[in-house]
Amino acid sequence: MNKIVVTGLGVISALGWGVEKTEQALLKGKTFVGKMKYLNTKFTDLPVGEVPYSDDELRELLHVDKNLSITRTSLLGRAALHEALRSADILQNRPKRIAFIAGTTVGGMEKSEQYYIDFLDIHSDYKTEYIALHDCGACCEMMAMEYTGKFDMMTTISTACSSAVNSVILGANLIKSGCVDAAIVGGSECLSKFHLDGFHSLMILDPELCKPFDKNRQGLNLGEGAAFLVLETETSATERHVKPICRLSGYANCCDAYHQTASSPDGEGAYLSMTDALKSAQLQPSDIDYINAHGTGTESNDESEGNAIMRVFGNNIPPISSTKSYTGHTTSASGSLECVISILAMVKNFIPANLNFSEKIPSLSFEPVKNVVTNVTLDHILTNSFGFGGNDSSCIFSKI
Repeated sequence: MNKIVVTGLGVISALGWGVEKTEQALLKGKTFVGKMKYLNTKFTDLPVGEVPYSDDELRELLHVDKNLSITRTSLLGRAALHEALRSADILQNRPKRIAFIAGTTVGGMEKSEQYYIDFLDIHSDYKTEYIALHDCGACCEMMAMEYTGKFDMMTTISTACSSAVNSVILGANLIKSGCVDAAIVGGSECLSKFHLDGFHSLMILDPELCKPFDKNRQGLNLGEGAAFLVLETETSATERHVKPICRLSGYANCCDAYHQTASSPDGEGAYLSMTDALKSAQLQPSDIDYINAHGTGTESNDESEGNAIMRVFGNNIPPISSTKSYTGHTTSASGSLECVISILAMVKNFIPANLNFSEKIPSLSFEPVKNVVTNVTLDHILTNSFGFGGNDSSCIFSKI
């Protein structure tokens, strides 16, 4: 079967805008989660991973008309999408058929929630343009508006924290089925009062810096960002004379439906997604050189994912880290953000640190990577993204 390769990457997060800045920030081995600056909320004491640009600054950098109504989710998505398309030379050297698939859950809610009370008052001059941009599909259309007519298919995926990786999976399946030759896949999510308050109500936000896989973990730090990958067949890349970055060798999505929000104690969904991804890639667990874990820092997730990893890898667990300690949990964008981070680690020969770790979870047999490791050879890497309802997805990327 025609191999699926990655030919472009685009990213923006608390680490900065662009692949180069992201790599440099990861190698520094320090968190970019900190004091809240842009989100207007009463929970200002909670640490978050905010993109270091205001909406106005993003508009200016992206040359967006100041009179155009656009949400922060769409602005972040545009930033990552533009870099991905440019790095894959898509616009001037176009594949035959292209799909654009974006994952988001908050969508335009960070704007519409500001006008909700006005919206309820039918006599009020509320901001109708932002109500119209509330839904996830509208946000994704705004990301792609600059490229109207360039995409043969567009769709949106909203499966909470597995949204972006499920976009990768759908794009790969469309390519494999022959529906398209290339797919731009990923996700975008900005911070909003809606999901900050929502996670706060679940009592899973850490008031300090998050500590994934640590015995004394207290929860997650939220973040925001966007990341997109360009997937295409090896044949398409060869015809366009574009050098592949790596190969998408395997992937899987499973759902254990254990609970609306909690992970299953034995990590059944995570176990299934990892084992099925390995089967898809025709690899053995011993072939994996690094795991970029979902690793949110919550009590249930880390133990559940750890149990699943032990079930899959037994006594030969590869190096593991959660990079949410760098960026915060970017929810629906986290999957593609961590795919980009994992690919950078593989091609640049380093392993990102699992920051803020000090003490092993007693029930787990492994510790995460505590410091950045350089000059390592990574041929196959596994990245996990798990969503509410046990919607669990895993991807494997391999060197060419």
